[in-house]
Amino acid sequence: MADLNLILTIPQGVITATSLGVEGLATHRSPGSGKHFQGRKILADLSLNQGQPDFLFRDEGGWRDTMGDTRAALESIAGGKRTKTALSSNGFSCTPIEAFEHMYLVKTGGEVLEMERAGDLVKFSSSECGEDMSPSEIAQAVGRPAPTKRSPRLYLVICPLELVILSNLTPEEYAWYATHRPGKKFRQVVFTELKSDQPQLAAYSRYLDARSELEQNPKKKTKTVVSEDCMSQVAFESWVGYDHEDRAGLYVADHDHIDLWRFPAEIPRSWERATG
Repeated sequence: MADLNLILTIPQGVITATSLGVEGLATHRSPGSGKHFQGRKILADLSLNQGQPDFLFRDEGGWRDTMGDTRAALESIAGGKRTKTALSSNGFSCTPIEAFEHMYLVKTGGEVLEMERAGDLVKFSSSECGEDMSPSEIAQAVGRPAPTKRSPRLYLVICPLELVILSNLTPEEYAWYATHRPGKKFRQVVFTELKSDQPQLAAYSRYLDARSELEQNPKKKTKTVVSEDCMSQVAFESWVGYDHEDRAGLYVADHDHIDLWRFPAEIPRSWERATG
């Protein structure tokens, strides 16, 4: 049987069966030189058992046969194809985060960096979210002590939407809020914290105004600064945790818990120097 991988591309939401391996698929799907194109992405290598998905997709209401299409794609690879799309869209929200066996950051030229799984940060207890909850009340709902001092944090939300937001919430609190808030909840969310403002994405005054609004209203939870394609515009080096100055990296959360994937202890020089 050919080597098999089932890979979810984030933020695009495409699931691909392949015999190329993670690095091979990253190179195969690379848009080109970072001098001319931008195409940063995350690849989640999904769990398989004897060539079949070792997980169940989340219910989507029956508009497509997620498991049947995925099994058919894997069978095509076993029969000799190199790549076969299983799901062409919306693969992120229907794939349980427990299925993520390995996570990789991919630069524009296809260079791959494997992240290290740090495991669960918090398992969320069952609790209701109200729009009028304060950050301290959200901390209580999460089951974590509230910070003694709050200052606005900058988050890059990667999936299911690409956003840059300022927030008075810690990563654990934001994950709970994003997956519980009424009317606006995400089924699942992938995000990271950024070290500094990204003035190339928006007028700098937008960051200043958003920060001022959060500082003046400590009960406010989030303020969106940018609501469009963001990930390819923000260097991985800008992520908190890249320099190991903090226990941070890539956060993946659903209604029940939040996982952390950290940068490896040693980042290869070849990956650091690669464009994109």
